[in-house]
Formats: sequence, C-alpha cells, structure tokens
Amino acid sequence: MTAATTAPRRRLLGTREQVGWYFYDWANSAFSTTVVAVFLGPYLTSVTKLAADPTGHVNLLGVPIDADAYFPFVVSLSVLLQVVILPVIGAVADYTHLKKRVMALFAYIGAAATMLLYFVSGGNYLLGGFLFLVANLSFGAAMVAYNAFLPEISSPDERDKVSSIGWATGYLGGGLLLAINLVFFSMREQLGVTTEQAIRISLASAGLWWAIFTIIPLLAIHNRQARRSLPAGERYISIGFKQLGSTLRRLPRCPHTLLFLVAYLLYNDGIQTVISLSAQFGSEELGMTAAELPALFLMVQFVAFFGALGFGVLARYTGAKRAIIISLVIWTGVVAFAYSPLLQTGRQFFLVGAVIALVLGGSQALSRSLFSQMIPAGQETEYFSLYEISERGTSWLGPLVFGLAIQLTDSYRVAVLAIGIFFLAGLVLLPLVNVRRAIEEAGNEAPAKI
Repeated sequence: MTAATTAPRRRLLGTREQVGWYFYDWANSAFSTTVVAVFLGPYLTSVTKLAADPTGHVNLLGVPIDADAYFPFVVSLSVLLQVVILPVIGAVADYTHLKKRVMALFAYIGAAATMLLYFVSGGNYLLGGFLFLVANLSFGAAMVAYNAFLPEISSPDERDKVSSIGWATGYLGGGLLLAINLVFFSMREQLGVTTEQAIRISLASAGLWWAIFTIIPLLAIHNRQARRSLPAGERYISIGFKQLGSTLRRLPRCPHTLLFLVAYLLYNDGIQTVISLSAQFGSEELGMTAAELPALFLMVQFVAFFGALGFGVLARYTGAKRAIIISLVIWTGVVAFAYSPLLQTGRQFFLVGAVIALVLGGSQALSRSLFSQMIPAGQETEYFSLYEISERGTSWLGPLVFGLAIQLTDSYRVAVLAIGIFFLAGLVLLPLVNVRRAIEEAGNEAPAKI
C-alpha cells in the first residue's frame, strides 16, 4: 500500500512523512553550501601548498600534481566514483528493500567524514582529500535513496508540490548554516579564533548539522516492503550488478524516459556550470571583491527558497514540463544578458543572481518530480541512481566549453554565452518528451496536469 492509495491526515505542508522527508534536504544542504561551495576548496588548496615542493607540486602515487589542481582532481575523482558506484548501490537498495537503511548508512558516513575535516591542518592534504572523497560519495549515495522515496510518499498530483517544498527547505537550511558560519568567520578575531580554526570549525559544523537533522527524516519515513533476503550464493555486489544490468536492458523500452534523461543531462549541466563559475565571472569580468561574493551566494540561497516554492505553484497550472521549459527560457535570457554590454557592475550582477535564484530551485525540483512519474514501481532507487549520475557524470562538459571559449576568445562574456548551448539543447529536446506516454510505459498513474 502506498501514499497514493491511503488517506493520511494532511497538514499545511503535507503529511507527517512528507514533512519529515523535507528535512533531509535541510540536513545535507549544509555540506553543499558550507563545505563544497565556500570553505573547503580554498582551504584544502592552502593546506596542499604547505606540503608542496619548491616547484609547487605534491606527489600523489608517484605523479606530481600542482597544488592548485589538487582539489579539482579530488572533486573529479569523487564524481567518477559516483558514476561507477551509485547505480550498484541503487540496485542493491531496490532488490533488498533496504532503501531507508541505505540512506541512513551513507548519510552518517558522509556526516562523520565531514566532521573529521576539522582535523585537516598543516600540510595534511591527503587526509583532507580522502575525507572529502568519502563525504561526497556518501552524499550522492544517500541522495539516491532519499529521492527514491518521493514516488512512495506523494500521489502523482502532489508530486511537484512535495518536491518543490523539499528543494526550498534545502536552500533555507543550507543558507541558514552558511550565514551562521560567515558571521562566525567575520568575528573570529573578537572571539580569539585563528582563521584556520574558524574554517575547520565551520567545516565540522556542516557535518554535525547533517547528522543531527537526518534524525528527523529517519523517524518519519519508512520502507513499505519487507526486507528481501539474498539468494543462496549471491552477495550484495553481485546481485547489485545483475539488477542494474536488468534495468539497463529494459530502459530502451521506455524511450521517452530515456529522452528526458538526455535532455536533463544537458540543461542541468548548464545550470551546474553557471552555479560553479559565476563567482569567477563576477570577480574577473566585473571586478567584484572577495567580500562581495559571499553576500551574493547567501542572497541566491534565500531567494531560491521562494523560487522553488513559486515554480511548484506554477506547475500546478502549467504542468511540470511546461514550467521547466519556462525556466529554460529564462536561463537562456540570463546568459544572453551576461554576454551583452548592459551588464557592467557588481550591483547589476546581484540582480542577475536574483533572477537565477528564482529559476534555480524550480527547474531542479520540477525535474526531480517529473522524472519520478516515469519510474517503474519497485525500481525507484535504481532509476534515481541513473538520474543522479546523469547530473554528475557529465559535469565536466559545461566547464570544458566555458574554458575552451576563454582559451579561444579570451572573453568571459563569450564563455558565458557558450553555456547557453546547454539550455537551448534542453529547449529542443524537452518538448519532444511525451510525458503521458512515458508515465504509461512505466505503468504509473498520470497526474491531472502534465
């Protein structure tokens, strides 16, 4: 029996289980904002430089690596591991019906690794790289299981609303802890704390936040099927690969689901590139200072909270697919404006950031809810593992296009305009997705508004 066929007591934000589910976005967004987006990259790079030789390199398994390149290489390795490992984890979770246990296991491994970042100091770059590797891989694995609960806790007609509130809650939680840490960092001298100590405390706080608030969803959500034992002679890894192979063989039978994944892969790569490289554009092209950029990031977090909720409401009238298309039109307009000579100042860039924030959460939240409609029952975690790696597996494409454009033209504005290719590709492919047919191919009930 699923949430779609029961009639639980409703609250303003949904059922008790839905409200609890939202809080995992609140919990793990602290890692995305405080650790990945703000503090760890510059700090781990400085730690690596302390251990570097006179040429500025560190030795990793006999390979000399530039200290400035160490953190990007660790990020790339963590993404590669997720592409390889997440589908197997998803298959195991679906076969054994241990989705909640998988989510809890990786959430707490990730939180523990994040808290241990406090002990990264001096020139201990290897420890920092290893802990981030574990934390980022665990973040992805727990998210796969978390997303897979969405079809179980919400009916087709409320899926967009539930997904949007989850994304909005994540922006609020991640932004709140980041604001606390930035205030703490600015007051470090008055508190008698060194810059290094302030960064280490901020990093550890994200792990603690992640661990504490994960308790709420784990108390609220529950598996709906009894645990399934492994067949004789099988191991979790072997059954995971077999289950994954079966899913991949069946995926071409759902061509519109596959087409949506390709469209999402492309337009989301554009979104992730804008997020990751906008600070570089602001500093290098517009001359924004290091003091201005954290304020911009905080503004984006809190405006995105309202944007995610707003697009959830919009989808109620237009359907999720049309709402995503509207967001892609706005994304395309943003990169065109960034290319134009109209954008000249940091203050104007703040306004651009506000527009980005309005569509940021909505395009991602509605993509998640739309995809959840196209997943065969009982294979939610496997399919969301493919969804997760379709996001992460090509996360190098956008930065590559951005970098090549700068290399060839020496212009950040041309580089930003080039990212518009990914949004245009989404605008071409997404209208070709027959959502109703994709839902029917998956054997699911279609919502009233598609």
